[in-house]
Parts: sequence; structure tokens; C-alpha cells
Amino acid sequence: APAGDDAILKVTPPEDDESDEEADALELWDGVGAVRLLQRDDARRALLLERASPGDDLSALSEDEATAIASDVARCLWKGGLSPGLSPFRSVHDHVPRWLANAADHPLTPLALELYAGIEKRDDTLVHGDLHHHNILRSERGWLAIDPKPMLGEPEFDVPAFLWNPLPCRLRVEHLEARLAAFVAAGLDEERMRRWTVIRGAYLQPQEADALRALL
Repeated sequence: APAGDDAILKVTPPEDDESDEEADALELWDGVGAVRLLQRDDARRALLLERASPGDDLSALSEDEATAIASDVARCLWKGGLSPGLSPFRSVHDHVPRWLANAADHPLTPLALELYAGIEKRDDTLVHGDLHHHNILRSERGWLAIDPKPMLGEPEFDVPAFLWNPLPCRLRVEHLEARLAAFVAAGLDEERMRRWTVIRGAYLQPQEADALRALL
């Protein structure tokens, strides 16, 4: 909800456990690539955040421009050198096995489980967790990310959400190769991005099973 002209009040429900460390991430980012945290009340799960104004998102931009901006914002957010034992952030690997188990009846889950078992488990980078067109807003300070679900993982984990957005969510096959190439140019590993897209797609985009299989 708006809290005056320059701030937003956000209250997250207890069941949204992926957002438990949002305030910690925003404090770490300190306004670089993301909205600023102004105040926090952990007991009430309430955050007072910088208001991004005018607040339009990447979905209104051309494909090439939106992808370039998303890549730039993401690189501001990906903080390396963080250890799960020395920070408040949980690892993506604390979540992914449970998410896949909950998707046991989805058609892509057996392949996703095989890929996940074989992938090197990295958790040395603070990732946004839900990086896509509608979570990157225009502000007077430039383009800023909002609504992180921060975890320790690897940059490649963040890319799938961008691949199947903007709304309505579906894998953007017509733009897939160009989007992947943009993130490769930013230093990411293409094969790991493809694998994570299948793994995450098994529980987030099961209706796209055929398109996801074609990524490999």
C-alpha cells in the first residue's frame, strides 16, 4: 500500500516463507539495483520501502531493451562470497527438493529430478529468486528490482523466471535464444541456465513440459 508519495508499506503473510529474508537482502543491496529498505518490523513482517516512481515495469519495453535492463539489474544484485553459515540467507537447495517432491505428479518432474541430482550444488551467490519483467520497475534512480525471494544459489537460478515472463506466463520460445545469449554475455553458463529452467519449470510451469524438454 502507498505510504505517502515516496514510500510503500509491504506486509508479507507468514506462509510466504520465501520472503523471510527480504529485508536482509534489501539491506545488503542498499539501493543498488533494488528499492531501498527504509524501515523494518520483523515481528509484524512489515517493510517500509522506497516507492519506485513512475513505477512502470519492463513489460512495456521492446524485447531487446527489456532483456538488456534485466541483465544489468541482475548483475547489481548477484552478490558473491556469501556463506550459508555466515549469513541469514537459506540456500536454494533447502527448497528445491521439497518443491520437486510437491510436483511429483507433474510430467516433467522425473527429468527435473535427474537433472537436479546431477547438477553441481552451488550456493555462493545471493539471488533475487523471482526476477522477471513485472518485478523490475522504473524509478527516478533508474530501473530497480522489487519483491525478492532471496536465497543463496547461483545467478543461473534466477534466469528461468525471466524466460517465461511477462504475463501471461509462458515460456517465450520465440525469444528464448536471444535472452539466453544476453545472459551468457553477462557471464552466465548457458547449459546451467537451460538445466535450471527445466528443473524450476517442472514445478512452476508444468504446462510447458514439451517446450522445456526442447531446451536440452
